[in-house]
Amino acid sequence: MIFALLFTLYSLLVVPCYPVHAQSKKISHVGYLSDSSPARESARAAAIRQALRQLGYVEGENIATEYRYAEGNVDRAPELAAELVRLNVDVIVIAGGDTQLRAAKNATSTIPIVMVGQGGDPVAAGYVKSLARPGGNITGITLLNRELGGKRLELLKEAVPNLSRVGVLYDPGNQNNERELKQVLPVAARALGLIVQPWQVSDAEKLEKQLVAMGNQRPNGVYVTGGRQMEAFQKQTTAFAIKNRLPSIYGTSNNVQDGGLMYYGATSRTAINASRTMLIKS
Repeated sequence: MIFALLFTLYSLLVVPCYPVHAQSKKISHVGYLSDSSPARESARAAAIRQALRQLGYVEGENIATEYRYAEGNVDRAPELAAELVRLNVDVIVIAGGDTQLRAAKNATSTIPIVMVGQGGDPVAAGYVKSLARPGGNITGITLLNRELGGKRLELLKEAVPNLSRVGVLYDPGNQNNERELKQVLPVAARALGLIVQPWQVSDAEKLEKQLVAMGNQRPNGVYVTGGRQMEAFQKQTTAFAIKNRLPSIYGTSNNVQDGGLMYYGATSRTAINASRTMLIKS
C-alpha cells in the first residue's frame, strides 16, 4: 500500500497537473500536513523522503517540502491547509486523520491530495467515490482502522471467554471514533453477546474522572479507540488497565509496548520497510 502511495506521489510530481507550471518550475513542491508534531512524525516523514530519493527526488535539489504541523490542535487544520494552498504546492500529503483531510478538501479542489494511512473509510466520509476509482483530487491509502473494531472485540472475547462488559474509551471530537462507537462496535457486540459501555475522553481532566468512574463500575475489559487524542493518553489508559487487572485491546502497538494486553491494526513500520525494498528492486 505504501508503494502505491509513493508511486502516486512520484506520478504526480513527474507529470504536473498544470503544464504551465512544468515550464516555470524546476523544483517540485510538496505540502506535508500533519495533525501531530515534528518529533512524532519524524519516522514517517523520513521514510517518505528516503523512498522518493530512490526514485530520483532529493530534498533541496529537485524537490522541496513545506511541512505544517497542527501539534494536536485540530482547530489549526483549516488555517494550515489554506496556507499550503496559498503556497501553490504541487501536491498535499495528509499525514493525519479526518480533520486534516477534510480541511485540505475544503481548501482546494484542484491540487492533488494524497492520504497517508487515514484511519477511517474515505468512501463513507464522502472524500472519494470508491476505493478503486477515487475521482476528484483525493487519492492515497487508508488503513480502515475503524472497520477493524469488530475484529478487536472478537479477539478480546477469544482471549477472555467470560468477557461480558467492555468499557470503550473514545474521543467524542473524533468523527471516526463516533462512527466506530455507533455503527461498528454495536453490531459486533450483539453477535458476541457483549455489552459495550462508552466513556468520553475530551481532555486530561475528563480522562482522570472517567478512569475513576470506570474503575468503580468494573467492566471485564477495556477497548481504547484510535486517534491523536487517545494516543496522547496511551500511558494513562494502559496504566489503568494494568492497575485494575483488566484485559485491554488497542489499535496500535504502542500501548502493548507500555504493557497493554493486545492490539489489532496495521503495522506502518513493517509496511514502510517493505515499500523501501520494493522501490529499490523496481
